[in-house]
Amino acid sequence: MQANIFEGGFTDPVFTSQAVFRAVMDAFARPGTIADLGDVAQAPAPVPAAAAAILLTLADFDTPVWFETADSTAAAEWLSFHTGAAATRDVATASFVLLAEDTDAEGWSDFPRGTAEYPDRSATLLLPVAGLEGGQRLSLQGPGIEETATIAPRGLPRGFIEAMRANRSLYPLGFDVVLVCGTQALALPRTTRIEV
Repeated sequence: MQANIFEGGFTDPVFTSQAVFRAVMDAFARPGTIADLGDVAQAPAPVPAAAAAILLTLADFDTPVWFETADSTAAAEWLSFHTGAAATRDVATASFVLLAEDTDAEGWSDFPRGTAEYPDRSATLLLPVAGLEGGQRLSLQGPGIEETATIAPRGLPRGFIEAMRANRSLYPLGFDVVLVCGTQALALPRTTRIEV
């Protein structure tokens, strides 16, 4: 077990987790807005700071996490130490999914989407991107957006738009996605319509 798995957690777990929770919920309530979660958590690679803060806040022993990156042993041990959440090798059981930067969105159909009885038993996907601004402009519509919102993330994976359209068509089932870059996050709930 590496020494760095004991480091990088919240300095003030109660107040920091409350602040991150509020910021993440606000981001989901207003899709397309960028939330800066602050430099409050540092996990081993390949976990970006925003993803680390989200997992420290929301993950626990009842929420298995699936890491797409093969070399994520240190990150999994770090998460388990700080939250009690276990890494899973079975993607179908994952509550949270930390995607790789080179993920292929065509494979996202394997992620949990909930059931008719329990649509909340779906996965939340944390997608690292190169930036949350300066990329191809995308139009958002749906709950939490007055008319339309525009985002321009850089480094979205191949097949992203198609995967998100297919996901939205399954509502109320479907996964939710959070784009993460550095300390920033941008939430895209399953109800959000995304167009180029």
